[in-house]
Amino acid sequence: MNRERLAPATAVDIAPEPASALRRELGIRDLTLFAIVCIAAPRWIPVAAHAGPGSITVWLLSTLVIGAPLAVVVPALMAKHPGPGGLYAWIRNDFGPAPGFVSFWLYWIGLAFWFPNAAIFYLSSSLSAFGPGFAHFADNRALLISGSLVAIWIALGTNLIGLKTGKWTENLGALAIASLGLILIAGAAIQWNHHGSATPMHLVPKIDWGQAGFWAALVYGVTGAEFLGMMSGEIRSPERSVRPAIWLTTFFVALFYAAATWALLVFVRPDAISEIRGFAEGGAAIAATFAAPWISVAIGVLLLVTAFGAFGGIGTALSRMPFAAGVDRLLPAAFGRVHPRWHTPHVALITLGIVSSALLLLSQLGDTMQVAYQELISLMLVGGFLPYIFMFLSAWKAGKRIAAFIGLATTLLCLACSVIPTADVTNVWLFEAKLAAGTIGMIGSGWLLYARGRARI
Repeated sequence: MNRERLAPATAVDIAPEPASALRRELGIRDLTLFAIVCIAAPRWIPVAAHAGPGSITVWLLSTLVIGAPLAVVVPALMAKHPGPGGLYAWIRNDFGPAPGFVSFWLYWIGLAFWFPNAAIFYLSSSLSAFGPGFAHFADNRALLISGSLVAIWIALGTNLIGLKTGKWTENLGALAIASLGLILIAGAAIQWNHHGSATPMHLVPKIDWGQAGFWAALVYGVTGAEFLGMMSGEIRSPERSVRPAIWLTTFFVALFYAAATWALLVFVRPDAISEIRGFAEGGAAIAATFAAPWISVAIGVLLLVTAFGAFGGIGTALSRMPFAAGVDRLLPAAFGRVHPRWHTPHVALITLGIVSSALLLLSQLGDTMQVAYQELISLMLVGGFLPYIFMFLSAWKAGKRIAAFIGLATTLLCLACSVIPTADVTNVWLFEAKLAAGTIGMIGSGWLLYARGRARI
């Protein structure tokens, strides 16, 4: 972006030198595995299975209404707006620095909320899957919080010292996801063939406003292709690598979600599956069926490996947006610097770790663990979907109008659904008040940061 294309009041000087210090470490294999571990989140499988077999249909529909549009939109926007920054740069170039910055901030904060609730899920699920001797630790709030903090910082730390090293965390995480899916699907196929299914497979989803937030969460589970756009400065030959990597990932994600949900339901009825410990319940059923306790332990280990890969991958991608904003001087100059030895935007990564850790601690005030978990998910959905409005409008301007229209309509519907509390919420007023305060806080802090950044230019 240059001064000739913008009015003086909105001009932002961009220095290309820091971006050029990023190293292109991701080929098509690493890029596909990176995308898989960032998008295919096992944490949504128990949520879907708890709602019943209609979720299998919802997974496939979600792929059509958000996964496929993103697979079309992201490569087009990367080609139109090459360079680091991804979603932030796309919106900035098409609508100006203010919408670009606030959209980046909302998205960044929304994913900062993702880290603590994902950490709680993975640690609790893994401890429960390790067996009765460990299950009581999953009820220990202090242990879950401290363990989640450790997991977040270890995962971010591996990517802090360089993508050449950190990408192996993501690669192992993606392979753990595939292995988890294979264990569940193979076990369910044998169970189905010999004993049938514990759950009647009625695939028509139930229409219930009490589950509106759940439907939005499943759609959100298919999103994430835009992470590749954030990594554009570190992809080898992005014009050839990105499109096949996104479509391979989209196909894998749809298959993984639908098949793994089916597999869990073959072993356990929906009302016996909890949203946080569903894998432990499924793993126990599989282990009992085949008289192989190691299966449940293996599931717990694979969940932990997946968690580290996802934390590292998503944290790495997210850090590229404040890095680009730092280069634009809308954030302090330190955010736009690349570490001289590790060649990573270290300040942005460290900041993400600090904010995620603080949100994890603050979210526990005044609520049970389950309700705090639900509040984090709702704030994550709001922060994640709001920037999609501008992103799909950018895609409309880029000529991808069918994909943009479908994606925008889905985004608006999911935003409406995400503010509806689940049955676990007993104090609706407190829940909605915290959600409203969190949303206002996210938007307001974004505008405040942008105004301070403009004042420095």
